[in-house]
Amino acid sequence: MQKFRYLPMTEKDEQDMLETIGVDQLEDLFQDIPKEVRFNGDLNIEEALDETKLIKEMTRMANKNHNVKDYPSFLGAGVYEHYIPSVVNHMLLRSEFYTAYTPYQPEISQGELQGIFEFQTMIAELTGMDLANSSMYDGPTALAEAAMMSAGQTKKKTILVSKTVHPEARQVLMTSAKGQNLRVIEIDEKDGMTDLSHLQAEYSDDTASVIVQYPNFFGQIEDLEAIEKIAHQGKSLFVVSSNPLSLGVLQPPGEYGADVVVGDAQPFGIPTQLGGPHCGYFAVTKKLMRKVPGRLVGQTTDDHGQRGFVLTLQAREQHIRRDKATSNICSNQALNALGASIAMSAIGKHGLHEMASQNVQKAHYAKQQLKKHGVEVVSDHPTFNEFVIRLPRTVKEVNDKLLDHNIIGGLDLSRFYRDKENLMLVAVTELRTKEEIDQFASVLGGVQ
Repeated sequence: MQKFRYLPMTEKDEQDMLETIGVDQLEDLFQDIPKEVRFNGDLNIEEALDETKLIKEMTRMANKNHNVKDYPSFLGAGVYEHYIPSVVNHMLLRSEFYTAYTPYQPEISQGELQGIFEFQTMIAELTGMDLANSSMYDGPTALAEAAMMSAGQTKKKTILVSKTVHPEARQVLMTSAKGQNLRVIEIDEKDGMTDLSHLQAEYSDDTASVIVQYPNFFGQIEDLEAIEKIAHQGKSLFVVSSNPLSLGVLQPPGEYGADVVVGDAQPFGIPTQLGGPHCGYFAVTKKLMRKVPGRLVGQTTDDHGQRGFVLTLQAREQHIRRDKATSNICSNQALNALGASIAMSAIGKHGLHEMASQNVQKAHYAKQQLKKHGVEVVSDHPTFNEFVIRLPRTVKEVNDKLLDHNIIGGLDLSRFYRDKENLMLVAVTELRTKEEIDQFASVLGGVQ
């Protein structure tokens, strides 16, 4: 009986390769490493299991987790549980999509290219921008790419980013900026919003871009009109990171004069799945079309007048002249982008508005119920589907109590902000029922 589903090589394969290389045994491959620094003996790990035993063991371990299939979740903070039409996986797992890679040869990649083209089109329409690229790794890396592009476009070295932008996205930005020798200044938050006076004070002739999130990390709706006026005092770019689902009810950043809109398409057809993989989007004005990292898929016609799809633009420097590259993005999350496209198509224009509206309404209902049970909602500022509450104990203690009632609680904000002890970020999506929200509020009321 075969022990493993996949056999990487047989013993004969191994011996053939060693003979081809010209060595007698595997140890000979490491002869350049001094013996005193090599590990001798067996590693302190368990023996390999056959496939049947391995699946049983992994299942046993997985069953220890509290998952969103069995527990209602009020945890968001960048990864959200949303309705996924069943057609998404039916389409996504077709072998011609599931096994496809980069569509370098358009003549045999028409289905893949069309899927990406539709993704670009829908993202551009949602964000109110002229065009979007063919997806990126995730929201945080898309944000960092926008900052790098702004520095290359403006020839300036300072990035202003609000502290109301997701903390992990800011960490990614810091890492990218260090490699490009850029200066990142974090703008303070005031009452859960970007401090406009601090933004104005830090703005200078060296500002390459101003970056905010909409809705922001605390769920609140930033004043993009006021921020745009500050961002465009000089030649800097206005970059907005946005939850695309929220744009089903909110005015898109493009209508506020944004130069770049980035974000994560995870709310469309991509499960929470332990935080990844995701699908970043990157939308710009036509002026920045040739500065976009990655590539753009375009629509054309062949010699017979039939519609076809091609790779219209891509920054070749990132493949060949790396010293002149503006980006290191050479691939994309095409499969997840396709999943997002299928989800958006299945949900439709009116369905998207309804889905977004339910997020607003259910979050508002949750606020009301929490207040009835004596829980403090920190701000009455307009929000989308997230908001902050204040608790009398640590968030960890409260989340443990919620788990006792089979509920996954919200995010402990003190994990990212030292001054936010006992503050929980709560997410309420369209999947939460009235009964689940009522129970959540009741349990939280009991810990007051």
